Order: sequence, then C-alpha cells, then structure tokens
Amino acid sequence: MTQSVVARAPGKINCYFRVGPPREDGYHSVASLYLAVSLYEDVAATARDDEEIQVFLHPDSTAVSDPESFPLGPENLVVKAAMLLREHTGHYAGVDLCITKRVPIAGGMGGGSADAAATLVACNALWGTGLTREELSRLGARLGADVPFALQGGAAVGLGVGDELAPLLLRTRTDWVLVPASYGLSTPRVYGMLDRLRANEVVETPTEVDPRMVGALLDGDLDALAPLLVNDMTRAALALAPELGVVRDVGEAAGALHALVSGSGPTLALLARDQPHGAEIIAQLSDEAGVATLQVHGPVPGAGILPTVIESP
Repeated sequence: MTQSVVARAPGKINCYFRVGPPREDGYHSVASLYLAVSLYEDVAATARDDEEIQVFLHPDSTAVSDPESFPLGPENLVVKAAMLLREHTGHYAGVDLCITKRVPIAGGMGGGSADAAATLVACNALWGTGLTREELSRLGARLGADVPFALQGGAAVGLGVGDELAPLLLRTRTDWVLVPASYGLSTPRVYGMLDRLRANEVVETPTEVDPRMVGALLDGDLDALAPLLVNDMTRAALALAPELGVVRDVGEAAGALHALVSGSGPTLALLARDQPHGAEIIAQLSDEAGVATLQVHGPVPGAGILPTVIESP
C-alpha cells in the first residue's frame, strides 16, 4: 500500500511592513504584522520505494497560468524542504510531492513559503520523523523568513528579518479583497528598488509595529485600523509597476477602507468592513476595472494535515 499525507498552509498579507536600511549581511531588518488568510497551498506527500524526490503540479492550481513553465526541479522550495528534513533527521526516504497552488506566484503573499511549510508538515507525518512544531519552525527559517509564520498562522508581529515571531491572539475577523497581478515581482528586485529610492534618505531600523495598529486589530476597530495600514515596499513596487497605483485608487474608490501592497507586491490587499462589503467591492471592481479578484479573510490557522489520509494500491 502507498500512503499519502496532504498538508495545507495559508498565504499571508502584511498589514504593516516597515523596512530598515540594508544590513552588512545583505538582508533588511523589518517590523511586520503578518496575517494568515484563507487562500491556501496544498502539498500531497506520497511515499516512494526509493530515495528520489519528485515534484508534480496539481491541475487545480489556479495560480499557475502556464504549467509548462512552472519549476519542478531542485530549485523549488518543496524539494529544498523535503531534503532539509531528511538531512536533519537522517530519514532518507523518497517522496512524490504534488502541489496545488492557489496563492499568487511572486505576489508578496508567501506562496512559496506556504509550500515549504506544508511540505515540512506532510513529510514529517508521512515519515514519522516526530519533529515538534517548534523544531519545524527552526528548520523552516533556514528556507526563508516567511516559512515559520506559514507554519504558525494566525497573526503575529515579525521582527529581525521577519522570522522573530510574537503571536497575536486575534478574536476578530477581518475581510479582504485581493487583486492579483498577471505578473510577479521578484522580492530582491523590489528591495533593490527601495534601497535606490531611499539612497539619500535617513532610514531607521524598525524595532516595533505601531502599538496603535496592534490595538485596533485586536479590538476589531476597522475605522482606526485603516489609516494605520502601511507598507514601505509600496513605493518600490509602484516604481516597478506604476499600474498598481491605478488599481489601488480604483479599489479605494470602489469602497475599500484602505488598499496596500502585500509584502513586496504586486498583489493588492483591500480592506473591507465585512464579507458582504467585500462582495460589493468585487462587483464594482469587475464593472469598472475588469480586474480579477479574490475574497479572503483572516486570521486562519497555520500549516496542518488535512483530515483525509489517502491510501492507494
């Protein structure tokens, strides 16, 4: 019998994202407020009888416009995650990894990090390697700064390079309309543009997320929250893709409380009052701008195993 384990991990938006100057190690210190939202990546891990790691793309992958160009080799984070888990545990088993991608690729929503998190959870269960969530998070941080949050989910303040997480116990839901772009933006490219735009400015290293914003989010006070949503990467993303500014303005004209770029972009996140209000924004964007949209909410849990374990001969 061949056993499979399916794990699911969420994408994220950054409700708050302040970026410090470039560090000697090439990274940037940030102060971020992550929110896991209801747009998910699934990874099905199926045992093999050899030590090969093979990657497949599920045909239901709505975020992939050209499956033929999607990288399935060793550069894919799911391969790196599986190999890292094997090296760490000494469990050199093979696995087939089938990814269902729904989070926009290179869209500033951590889709690749969600893939890595789901792979770690799925392979840990499939191989019986028994690592705790904390141990998986430490491994995940070696793959990317957003991987620990994809494992944790919910909401969290992130400092350092974004991997020093302090969870927030949110009891209130926020609703969002996402406007994915038809193209991606490379995160290093956006950071590089931000550095060039701020070359003659005094840029301080952020040490905290605005407490007023944390309080507004905890209280579910959307009117207080909206003007505090901020992302330093917006100016760089707009410099690389000026059309984002037009879509942002249309979104706010359609009734969004606030519109901002998520992460390094180019996905735009529009804050709605509730789910019906989000549906109204989507209808207006469709009528006036003809753009594709997704309706999501947060917070949602981090990476976990789906309740079905598939067995096939």
